[in-house]
Amino acid sequence: MNMELSRRSFMKGASAGLAGTTLGAFGFGEIEAAHAASIRPFKLAQTKEARSTCPYCAVSCGMMVFSAKSEKGRMEVTHIEGDVDNPVNRGTLCPKGAGALDYIRAKTRVKYPMYRKPGSNRFEQVTWDFAMERIAKLMKEDRDANFIDKNKDGVLVNRWPTMAFLSGSSCTNETGWVTWKVARGLGLLQIENQARI
Repeated sequence: MNMELSRRSFMKGASAGLAGTTLGAFGFGEIEAAHAASIRPFKLAQTKEARSTCPYCAVSCGMMVFSAKSEKGRMEVTHIEGDVDNPVNRGTLCPKGAGALDYIRAKTRVKYPMYRKPGSNRFEQVTWDFAMERIAKLMKEDRDANFIDKNKDGVLVNRWPTMAFLSGSSCTNETGWVTWKVARGLGLLQIENQARI
């Protein structure tokens, strides 16, 4: 077998061998094993991860949300970071998104529907069924009272001018399309999406 060895290849090989021999002579031969033994386990190893979308602005950055069992035995969010596979942010988060864990853990965070009765000075917790039924009832009353089926020239317009709809930026394109169809189907004219702001 004919093997050609250039001067450059020889120098590279000799330098690597010399460096390895020198490190071994100075007592660094076991450094890799000692370094590996000193590393603590990865802090997210025992967590479950879920992809999510940052709720703060119209950019809709992707997030990786990690949760683990708490001392009470319930799953709790322990860490949030940017999703490197998300094409919007490629793993980066702004200061608000990076601090989303504080938002989740805030004692003042509203977790349930709250309702303030007419004349009352405080909110009280209500069920989701109560909240949805109340919203639907008020919307129907307003639509029945203010719906315009024809304009002054007798042209069919089907408008509901006294209500507006604001959609969130965390929705997918498909959800946004369905939202737009439902809002337009009700006759709403004033439709806005946070993603445009």
